[in-house]
Amino acid sequence: MTRLDAHQHFWRFDPVRDAWITPDMAAIRRDFLPADLAPALAAAGMDGCIAVQADQSEAETRFLLDLARAHDFIRGVVGWVDLRAADLDRRLAELSANPKLRGVRHIAQGEPDDFLGRDDVVRGIGRLPEFGLTYDILVYERQLPSAIALADRLPEQRFVVDHLAKPRIREGALEPWATHVRELARRPNVWCKVSGMVTEADWRHWTPAGLRPYLDVAFEAFGPERLMFGSDWPVCLVAAPYAHVLGAVEEYAAACELPAHDHQAIFGGNAARFYGLDERGG
Repeated sequence: MTRLDAHQHFWRFDPVRDAWITPDMAAIRRDFLPADLAPALAAAGMDGCIAVQADQSEAETRFLLDLARAHDFIRGVVGWVDLRAADLDRRLAELSANPKLRGVRHIAQGEPDDFLGRDDVVRGIGRLPEFGLTYDILVYERQLPSAIALADRLPEQRFVVDHLAKPRIREGALEPWATHVRELARRPNVWCKVSGMVTEADWRHWTPAGLRPYLDVAFEAFGPERLMFGSDWPVCLVAAPYAHVLGAVEEYAAACELPAHDHQAIFGGNAARFYGLDERGG
C-alpha cells in the first residue's frame, strides 16, 4: 500500500508575503523545496505527498504545479483560486487541466467567522465538483459552525478539515471543539486530516500523551475510513522534526490496535481516495 503524507508545503521565503512566519518561527524563515523534504519522506517510508497552498495567489498554485511536474513524489496539489471571481469557471478549467491539481483551499482561518457561509463563497466552492476538485477547510475552532453549515449546503462536495480544525491543545481545552467536530463528522462528505497538532500544542513541551484526547475525538468521530495523516511540514518544524510528528500518530494508531487495512488507509489509502489520485494519474 502506498504511504502518503496528505499535507505539507513548499515555498521560497519572502518576508513580506510570508509575514505569517513570525520571528519566533525562525526555524522556517527560509526556503523549503522538494530537495529538503525528500530525505524526510524517504526516512519515514513515505512514497509521496500532497503539496498544499500557503499563499493566496494563483502564482503559488502554478509554482506548486511546476514542482509537482518536476518531482513525481508530489502526487497532488491543493492550490488557491479566487472563488469569488466572475470568471471562476475559466480559471478552474485552466488550472485543472493539469492533472496534479486535486483540490482548492482558502485560508479561511484568517477571514471573518461567517466567511464560509457567504453566498459568493459557497457558490464558488459549489463549482469545484464539475472540475473534479476537493476543498480543504482551514478554520479555527470558533469557525466550525460555519463549516458545518457549508457541508450541509454542498452535500455533493468533498471536504477535508485541515489540522483537526485547530483545537486549543496548548490550553488543554476540548470544548466546544469536540462537540463541533463530532457534529461536523456526521456529514459523510467531510473527512479530516490528522495534522497540525504539534503547532497547536506547547512547541517546547508537547508530548504524545497530550495529543491523545484530541486524537480520541477525531478517531471516534470520523473513524479510520475518513482520516488521513499529514505532517504539516515544514510548519511542524517549529515544534518537532518530521519523524516525531509521524511517530506520535503512529504510536497512537498502534495503541488502538487498528487492523492493517485501517492503518494503511490513514497513512496513505484515504488520501489517495479522497484526492482521486488513481482517477487522475496523480
